[in-house]
Amino acid sequence: VDLSNFLEANAAMPFPAMEVARSPHLPCVPVDANATDSNSATDVLDLWRQQKQIPAPFVWPNADARPSSMLELDVPVVDIGAALHSAAGMGRAAAQVAEACASHGFFQVTGHGVDPALARAALDGAADFFRLPLATKQGARRSPGTVEGYASAHADRFAAKLPWKETLSFSHNHDDVGARGNSHVVVDYFTSALGDDFKHLGLVYQEYCEAMEEASLAIMEVLGMSLGLGRGYYRDYFADGSSIMRCNYYPRCPEPDRTLGTGPHCDPSALTILLQDGDVDGLQVLVDGAWRFVRPKTGELVVNIGDTFMALSNGRYKSCLHRAVVHREKERRSLAYFLAPREDRVVRPPPSPAPAPRLYPDFTWAELMRFTQRHYRADARTLDAFARWLDPPTCSATPLSHGPAQAQGTV
Repeated sequence: VDLSNFLEANAAMPFPAMEVARSPHLPCVPVDANATDSNSATDVLDLWRQQKQIPAPFVWPNADARPSSMLELDVPVVDIGAALHSAAGMGRAAAQVAEACASHGFFQVTGHGVDPALARAALDGAADFFRLPLATKQGARRSPGTVEGYASAHADRFAAKLPWKETLSFSHNHDDVGARGNSHVVVDYFTSALGDDFKHLGLVYQEYCEAMEEASLAIMEVLGMSLGLGRGYYRDYFADGSSIMRCNYYPRCPEPDRTLGTGPHCDPSALTILLQDGDVDGLQVLVDGAWRFVRPKTGELVVNIGDTFMALSNGRYKSCLHRAVVHREKERRSLAYFLAPREDRVVRPPPSPAPAPRLYPDFTWAELMRFTQRHYRADARTLDAFARWLDPPTCSATPLSHGPAQAQGTV
């Protein structure tokens, strides 16, 4: 995306030197502008230094950036550990999840088994990465049409309604089906993109992703029970998945009421597990016409249903619109783990004893990813737009099959 037009019209006003010195996490643009081959990224990070106003491409329409309420979303706290170790715990967790997912798709989990020291190391690793000079971060820059890599304000994809954030995303999957714990794709990504000096950071995220995977598969056991499919149905379906890890950094913003850290959207993935850092809130969910906070709570992970699981449940469980707001005086960090099926696995609701009209056609995760990365900016209508893009012959009238799945890769 060429940012030159609006950059000329909105010349950046740098923070005073002392202000920069007091904010160690503020992105730092190299003195040598030729240190990177991406002028867009340099220009975008210069915009973080706006002292009084934000440039036009970062301004969101009132319909999207409408004022927040101070209301907090009422989300259940589900004890995953208790669910895995007793029938009573599973019954309670399944009931909690069923109620939340039929309404807004958000809940929080405890008993997830993620070591607090590991979670802290992963959050601190993100802070360290985003403090790096731009030239270093650009070594991991995202290629157009892909998910992996570093991005500043998604300026490589969009020219308007830019989010006030930086991200680092990378894949987490397995080289061999069933070889859990033996794949080092995360470490390999960090060393190949950033060099051997970043191997330690790669090892931290490798371990964190493995912990997230185990937590997500445990949650899938609860989801399976809540839908009457048993503990193993969705766990097996996602056991060889191709998931995505994303580190988010939201800098301080001079006009937080006119922009967003992340715009209103529904996640294309099946499940998202979010770790929020400290006590700085930012996540909001649209429920009953009002944006409601899901505030950070020590030791708890925020979980939400994505579009892929909404399709797997034939619409019974909801993928809800959510966003991230930013603050004038506080920066914010979060880690998001997006659970997804194997790229070639067919997404299709399970056989049902009571056939219902299909809301969405069969598709693969690779197809949905291609659609959202190259053709469509994810929002509340992603699945409907995707179905039209696929243009199936009679998807709306096709009942759920009682027989075995025929497509390759379907469980």
